[in-house]
Amino acid sequence: MSQLGQNRGRRAQLTGLAAEAAVRRAYELRGCTVLAERWRGPGGEIDLILKDQELIIFVEVKQAGDMASAAQRISDRQVARIMSSAAVYLDSCPNGALTQTRVDVALVNGNGEIEIIENAFG
Repeated sequence: MSQLGQNRGRRAQLTGLAAEAAVRRAYELRGCTVLAERWRGPGGEIDLILKDQELIIFVEVKQAGDMASAAQRISDRQVARIMSSAAVYLDSCPNGALTQTRVDVALVNGNGEIEIIENAFG
């Protein structure tokens, strides 16, 4: 890979990590507790897993120049991946599949503004 390509890749990675950190802080301000970040299941990675009282929240973070572009980055394949990994994560919870859950999408634009879409796949 060229140096330019490596720099772009590194910049994209850092931008994504910054977006995840901002979203984490937004949930913490809502009173949520972070259970995991970038949790890897057999289906793939879940960006954030949080707890709000008895509710487990799985969050996919998408960052782009504007909210619409960020939302367009969510594919059907990613939805399936998140749901598969979430099911495996729930196996480790005391109530298993009976645990109250929600899957959110957090969009972050180029200005750092955050839009949280609760129950995004429901």
